[in-house]
This record gives sequence, structure tokens and C-alpha cells, in this order.
Amino acid sequence: MPVERLLPTSEAYDLLDVVREIAVERLAPRAAAAEEAAEFPRDVFHLLGQTGLLSLPFDEVDGGGGQPYEVYLQVLEEIASAWMSVAVDVSVHTLSASVMARLGSQEQRKRWLPDMLGGGQLGAYALSEPQAGSDVAAIAAKAVRDGGEYVVTGTKAWVSHGPHADFWLLFARTSPDPKTGLSAFHVPAGTEGVSFGAPERKMGMTASTTSQVLFDEARLPAELRLGEEGQGMQIALAALDSGRLGIAACATGLAQAALDLAVGYAGERRQFGRSIGEFQGLQSLLADMGAAVEAARATYLNAARLRDAGRPFSRQASVAKLVATDAAMQVTTDAVQVLGGYGYTRDFPAERYMREAKVTQIFEGTNQIQRMVIARSLLRDHAHR
Repeated sequence: MPVERLLPTSEAYDLLDVVREIAVERLAPRAAAAEEAAEFPRDVFHLLGQTGLLSLPFDEVDGGGGQPYEVYLQVLEEIASAWMSVAVDVSVHTLSASVMARLGSQEQRKRWLPDMLGGGQLGAYALSEPQAGSDVAAIAAKAVRDGGEYVVTGTKAWVSHGPHADFWLLFARTSPDPKTGLSAFHVPAGTEGVSFGAPERKMGMTASTTSQVLFDEARLPAELRLGEEGQGMQIALAALDSGRLGIAACATGLAQAALDLAVGYAGERRQFGRSIGEFQGLQSLLADMGAAVEAARATYLNAARLRDAGRPFSRQASVAKLVATDAAMQVTTDAVQVLGGYGYTRDFPAERYMREAKVTQIFEGTNQIQRMVIARSLLRDHAHR
């Protein structure tokens, strides 16, 4: 069922109508088969780029849509309600392109951003490593300066659509210092010395190929560095705040899809001469599911509105990521319960929603990490009163 939204402009309402139409007509009918076949839908990203949906939160001067983050996130939510893998990959692409938009030189932005925002270039985020997930300071991949180039060696792990990307936002070590030794680089596809591991065999979101990206003395021209040497840690953490909001919106869309499925089924399935939705026990379950979805939406919108106002939002981003992804896991699990035996079969999407929800509690910083971020922020704020 369509979500009742409060949007800042009439243009935003029109935009959401278009997105909903694309989601219902072009995405939802393909999702189950593509997930079953682990088929990456590259044509979908061309479509989204051509319709302007990959450029929404970027400045109009760079060819972006100039939309506030609260609108962009609600677009992501609509996409996720139809096809979670696509929405997550859109979020990853936005995260990957955002550093070029924010820190790229005028020449870099002019060269690379038009295709990034128009769907011609799909970006991936190469931060994590086999031994460095949430601990960014443990990154070991090296970028050694050699004249006008950097020579990059190392392995990046858990890279969403890694083999299908046209560029990677790479974080590599340019000095041994754990905090100021990382630098960020734009790595175009086709760079010699870049290869890929086998696709990870995941329990869900299989249409979004996840793999290692391997750098074996890959040479990058120095002009492909983004920002200053040693600025990588700051760049990565700032980008992740926005990325966590993207995942929160995706998780909310997934939970909304599961809620809609459960409500529809409860109204149609009859037992003991009446619909199962008339039983008080099931009504309580549906009420909790509905409350969880609306709470998730409220947390990510609150953080987005702070971001749009230029105010600090790091803690609120962690709250949104934590609340929305825990809600997605709860609501999708409960949707399987509402459907009973049918929920456990692949004839209905409930079991796929449940499998897809689990990873949202893990990527962009596990929910245990989010709890640490939130608690430390609360304690720090209290100490400074």
C-alpha cells in the first residue's frame, strides 16, 4: 500500500509518484527471478540513471538533482520495497560518488561526475578488508608513491557489485599512522593490476554480486587521489554517516514490503470461518510490525533533516541504522510467521525478505558498532555540559 508521506515540495511528490511507478512496473516483477538466478541487473541502473534517480542528492551545478537528503532517502525506500538489492546498490553508488562530488577538483568533477550521475558509471565502495571491517584503522592495503603515480597492493573485501563497477572509491594506506595514514582514490575500471575474487555465496541479496577486489601493484596516476594524503579516515567516516542513512531507508522499505504482504495475507486467509486478521493475537503482531516500520521511518527522516540543515547528525545516523535494520529483521521474521507454512516457501516473498533483512544489521557498521557510537556520543555530550 502507498506510504503516506510528508514531503517538502510539490516536485518531491511528483518525483515519488514516478519512482513508485518504476518500482511497481519495472523492478518488482523482475526481483524474484533475478535473485533466484543471482543475476546482476545492470540495465536497471542505466534506467535509473536516465530517469535522474542516481543524481538526486547531488548539486545541480554538477548535474545533480539538487534534492534534499530526506527526499532522496524516501526514493531509496520506495525502490527497496520493490527490490532490495537494487536499492542497496543505489545507496552504495551514491556513497561512492559523493566523495568525488565533495572533494574532487573542478577538473575531476567535470571529467567523472556526469557519467556517475547519469547512469553511465556505476561506483563501488572499497573500504573493508578481510581483517579490517568495522576497524578502519586496521586497513593494510598500501598505496606507495612512485613519482607521478601510486602503486597499490592489497585486498578489499565485501565490495557490493565489485566486479560490475565502473569505478571504485578506494581507501589505502599511504603512511603507517593508523589515523592519518589513509588516503582516498578514484580507481577506474580497466586499471591494470585489478582483479576479483569469486562472488560470495550469500544467504540473500544474491542479485547484488559481492566479491573481493584485488590490487596487485596497480598503478594509479596521482591525480586520481581524492582530497589530501592522510585525509582518508576522515573522508571514510564522514561518508559512512550518510551511507548509514541510505541503509536505514532501504531497511525501512524492505520492512514496509513485508508488512504489506502480511496485512494483505491476513485479510484474505480464512480459518475457523473468518479472516485470520480478525484474531486478536494476529492483530497484536501486525500492530507491532506497523509501529516498527513507522518508527524506523521517523528515525531516518529525523537524521536526514538534520543533515539537510547542516547540523551534526552522526549519532542520529547510527540511531536510524540501528532502529531501522533491527525493525527490518523483526518485521520480516514476523511476516513469515503471519503467512505460516506459506511464509516458509519460496512461492511467497516473505522468506526472501527475511534473508535480505539479516545483512542490514551487519553492513555499513554492525549494529553492535552503532550502539558503541551512540553510547560514546551520549557520554561525550554529557561530559561537555
